[in-house]
Amino acid sequence: MKHIIAPSILSADFANLQRDIEMINNSEADWFHVDVMDGVFVPNISFGFPVLKSVKQYAKKPLDVHLMIVNPEKYIQEFAKGGADIITVHYEACTHLHRVIQMIKDAGCKASVALNPHTPVNLLKDILHDLDMVLIMSVNPGFGGQQFIHQSLNKITALRRMANEIHPQLIIEVDGGVSISNIDSLIKAGANAFVAGNAIFAAENPAHMISDMKKIDITANQI
Repeated sequence: MKHIIAPSILSADFANLQRDIEMINNSEADWFHVDVMDGVFVPNISFGFPVLKSVKQYAKKPLDVHLMIVNPEKYIQEFAKGGADIITVHYEACTHLHRVIQMIKDAGCKASVALNPHTPVNLLKDILHDLDMVLIMSVNPGFGGQQFIHQSLNKITALRRMANEIHPQLIIEVDGGVSISNIDSLIKAGANAFVAGNAIFAAENPAHMISDMKKIDITANQI
């Protein structure tokens, strides 16, 4: 599978959001990544249902919705109705994670679980076969523009090895500090989906940056 690029609209120009959505529509990007933060689970507040619905109105590609919130199970149905195609919840925010995964699937969305930098991947072993994707946070969640945590490469490698035994089709997504300079290393480690915010929207030509990220041609999943 060719790797997936998911520009994060958290880094878009919100005074010109429709323009940036159209740029992504017309680019080689695969998904829109939508970060939802509540100011409780993470020390920042982003946006909720009204912005999601506005993005859905114009987006022509799947919405990859990342819930950095407490009690995500309360809002699964509403995010699905708002246009989410993939819903990611945090392992650290879900007491009954298996139940939440089933709720996401019952709502008609693909199910994904995110792991914070301190959370080991082996905690997902017993539910890995139920997931469509795992999101490895390669920065501490809550803010854009942070430096990539190098230890994340080891986590990706360990997760890909585990997935190869249990669920070879698992998508491994990376979020935080992803750039044109490290995406090849992330692919070699076993990741195949990449969230990029500042690296895309701060580029002189965001569409060209997306194209350059897609052109990286290294065979993944060789771990």
